Amino acid sequence: MKARSLLALPLASFLLILPGDSSTKPSQQAKLFQKKLKKDDQILHALDRLTFGPRPGDVAAVKKLGLKKWIDQQINPDRIPENPALEAQLQPLESLRMTTMETVQHYPPPQLIKAIADGRQPKPDDPVLRATVERLMARYKVGKKAQNGDKAQPAPDPNADLEPARPLEDVLDSSQIQTLRTGKPDERRDLLASLAPEKLEETLIALPRGQRQQLFNVAPTDIRRKILLMNAPQQVVAYDLLESKLLRAIESNRQLAEELDDFWFNHFNVYYDKGSDRFLIPAYERDAIRPNVLGKFRDLLEATAKSPAMLFYLDNFQSVRSDIDAKNKNRKVKRGLNENYGRELMELHTLGVNGGYTQKDVTEVARCFTGWTLLEPRRGGGFFYNDNLHDKGEKIVLGHVIPAGGAQDDAEKVLDILATHPSTAHFVSKKLAQRFVADNPPDSLVDRMAKTFLTTNGDMRAVMKTMLESKEFWSEGAYRAKVKTPFEMVVSSVRALDATVTDAWALANQVGTLGEPLYRKQEPTGYSNLNAEWVNSAALLGRLNFALQLARNNVPGVKVDASRFGSDPLEVAKVLMFRSVSPQTRAAIAKALEDQKQKTPATVAGLVIGSPDFQRR
Repeated sequence: MKARSLLALPLASFLLILPGDSSTKPSQQAKLFQKKLKKDDQILHALDRLTFGPRPGDVAAVKKLGLKKWIDQQINPDRIPENPALEAQLQPLESLRMTTMETVQHYPPPQLIKAIADGRQPKPDDPVLRATVERLMARYKVGKKAQNGDKAQPAPDPNADLEPARPLEDVLDSSQIQTLRTGKPDERRDLLASLAPEKLEETLIALPRGQRQQLFNVAPTDIRRKILLMNAPQQVVAYDLLESKLLRAIESNRQLAEELDDFWFNHFNVYYDKGSDRFLIPAYERDAIRPNVLGKFRDLLEATAKSPAMLFYLDNFQSVRSDIDAKNKNRKVKRGLNENYGRELMELHTLGVNGGYTQKDVTEVARCFTGWTLLEPRRGGGFFYNDNLHDKGEKIVLGHVIPAGGAQDDAEKVLDILATHPSTAHFVSKKLAQRFVADNPPDSLVDRMAKTFLTTNGDMRAVMKTMLESKEFWSEGAYRAKVKTPFEMVVSSVRALDATVTDAWALANQVGTLGEPLYRKQEPTGYSNLNAEWVNSAALLGRLNFALQLARNNVPGVKVDASRFGSDPLEVAKVLMFRSVSPQTRAAIAKALEDQKQKTPATVAGLVIGSPDFQRR
């Protein structure tokens, strides 16, 4: 680590060459937005902004197809056949295809198995969950104390390991056991992959929890999931989410759709570690976000509003008319109105903080959404409107009267008002322009995008087309004016290096280490699109250290053929960035290589990937 840090030091001084330092005057920046980008740079600009970074061969492919036709395909992703290799990689991630109820049924925690085994809890009524519990119990020595009626035994430890029905010596021969315990990573991986499903499950069960966890980094994806299922079942959902997000961003042919999935999830952010949301997020992203990234904003708004993940995250499932417990003297904690969702709906999802609403509007919107709640878990935990909880009084939202006596449609009227409001059109358009054009996009562009938003009833494909057909998008002011987020940096590095990814778990952990733990932004703002959030010396050093690890094949689950790069930084830069590096970065890389006895291709590639130039997009 010390050597890597020393390599990073010469580059740290060039942090200021990154955008975001406000050294360019507004008048100068405005002129740059009027200068048309050179034709040779337009393809790279499109690949930098509308994908997670070009891969080898992408520039030639776009040039052959034609830039305009390529953009038309990306903005209509259903016309693009998906990468079959990606679909095969996603197949084992079964929780992504489950309903919330199925997720709970298939991933019972070990504490539940042990509680039932010890006779402290009855078997679940749900037939699917009951079958899962019984199958796992059959693999262990369970229930003997309870069956023998031995009341003198101490209370069982709910967190202790269950004793396997068959010890490891009865499942594997001595050479296989030795390989598992002391073999090289590839040897242990091959052994696990060679075991029949039933024998594999018995092997994992026979291992103590700590030894199972030690196999996690060497195991194939499907076996990693089994290890998680036995050690911490709820983590299987997080594993599947992270794995799929990285794999889709790296391998998908529908790159713009993946960019927009990331954008809209952050716009309508929910937090994985808030209670039940860990089971609710897969369906949220699959059913509310992904189908609507290029559809009507009103549809996306309602899909998120009704999503159990959002209802739980912003507490609207608990929001009820304020007088519901007024006459209930036996209820110590009175229920009432919760304004969390109403506030964030206007401030973050639609109008923006300066969108013209008041605190009175927040309260009125919250009243409209009373009764929007969740079914009980045993009934599926989905969206449910409970009329008994709804405030039936008259409301006035942004000057619009919503008559008394309404029901679920009160909130739907609010969504109609917000989705067609000029402030929403401007707020959403500016945020998109900040993601794809520049931190401070020209007002003229945002105004045209907002006009399209209003005239097309929030057709996001049309809004994107307005942006992509604008002179501002194809200007020198937009060219390489953005800094990659940690997620974008990690994915673009893998793509530039043309790395083979068999497992993306370690890459997801790197994204978190660099400051953007996926699905774990606690605040409802989501992660920022703005450069200032990601530009600092510590971040640049961290990115360089990651780049060196990646190029040197020190990231588990990722293989890079560095031999094809050579040792000339200028040539390596052209291969990885499809352009020459700046003189400053060239000098910094040369300085970093001065004390190196061997200028290995991996080190040179790592320095290019970790350079300030590569952090731009």
